[in-house]
Amino acid sequence: MITAVIFDLDDTLYDEIDFCRSGFHAAARHIATLSDAPAADEVFAVLWRRFITGDCGSTFNVALAELGIPVEPPLIHALVEIYRTHLPTLTLPPESRAVLDALQGRYTLGLLTDGFLPTQRLKVQALGIEGYFKAILYTEELGREHWKPSPLGFERLLEKLAARPDQAVYVADNETKDFIAPNRLGILTIQVQRPQGLYRQPSPVPDAAPRLRIAEIAALPGLLTSL
Repeated sequence: MITAVIFDLDDTLYDEIDFCRSGFHAAARHIATLSDAPAADEVFAVLWRRFITGDCGSTFNVALAELGIPVEPPLIHALVEIYRTHLPTLTLPPESRAVLDALQGRYTLGLLTDGFLPTQRLKVQALGIEGYFKAILYTEELGREHWKPSPLGFERLLEKLAARPDQAVYVADNETKDFIAPNRLGILTIQVQRPQGLYRQPSPVPDAAPRLRIAEIAALPGLLTSL
């Protein structure tokens, strides 16, 4: 019998690209204050174009070069910090809120998320979802070596939710890391395939594939009922 539902955060309960957009807006506002820099809207347009065309790991470097702004390490560091620590402009999608409302009284809910701790906390705050969960576990608090696919976060969260692995499901998106540990622990894994998801590639790793898939999070309550 399923008693606990554990959610991933990014690209599961909301589209992570919305956070990226918010972060680049914050960085653009800072860049616009520099000497001879263009207006924030123009800066954002360059940042966003570079990001969505695949320069994810070097967006700031290539965008600054295009804007004619010296690419200096202290500035790059400052922009990364602004991106990670700004209070994001995020809205929880209505279908996600409806699912959380529907499940809250039927199951014990938990949240497990990877990523830099201040960033993930600010995302949860901006989405206004803390009250839905009996426990939230940020794997960064355990040490970066325990980011997924480490099993430790799942084991700790199961303890907080007072649930055995066979009583829990894990709902997430990223096949390359999300499902390996819960599959091996005996947690039922469900993938939400969000159309704008940033990590949609399959994984060749054994145990990486989810046990079940749904095309939209709105399908989750009905699926859980059928189980």
